Amino acid sequence: MPRITAPTVAEHREAQERALLDAARAVLAEGATEIPGFAEVAARAGLARSSMYQYFRSRQHLLTALIEDAFPRWSERVEAAMAEAGAPDRRVLAYVRANLDLVADGEHAIAAAIASIAPRDVIAESSATMHRQLIAPLAAALAELGAQDPAAMADLINAVVHAATRQLEKGADVEAVRRRTEELIAPYVERAAARGIPTNSGNNTP
Repeated sequence: MPRITAPTVAEHREAQERALLDAARAVLAEGATEIPGFAEVAARAGLARSSMYQYFRSRQHLLTALIEDAFPRWSERVEAAMAEAGAPDRRVLAYVRANLDLVADGEHAIAAAIASIAPRDVIAESSATMHRQLIAPLAAALAELGAQDPAAMADLINAVVHAATRQLEKGADVEAVRRRTEELIAPYVERAAARGIPTNSGNNTP
């Protein structure tokens, strides 16, 4: 078993749990159709199978941990990208780019695998929570841009992002999909910003 160096026992345990979750995520990313088995996950993490039981009581418990890990990870990454972007028009474009980057990085494949395995009611609740978390900063940016119905406009932008996601999942070039998506959305936010919304053109050049 590889030695994990950490200043404290708590940090050591956290590192091992993270390694096991990442190993399970790797199995899901490859198209798993059932909850990853403990032996496979432990082997991928370079740990003994018995190590799994120190963190997960059962495969169902592992699935719950994967859900609790995957959905917030997506929201946090999008929110961080938007916060860094600055002005509202740039935040909208950052929302688009961050979501497409997550798909390209394999996060959507993992989320889709979890959705196909987990109970429908659990996934519905987690998906609804993530949607609310994602839509709130997007709608807020659109409201700053003067959208008459920010929530409806956010749904339309999401529809474009979802269509772009399907193209990526079919193997389309990431840069080409990103470019086409921005060609649809950028003119709207740029026109809205030009109507009087200030933009931070100094350090936030896309």
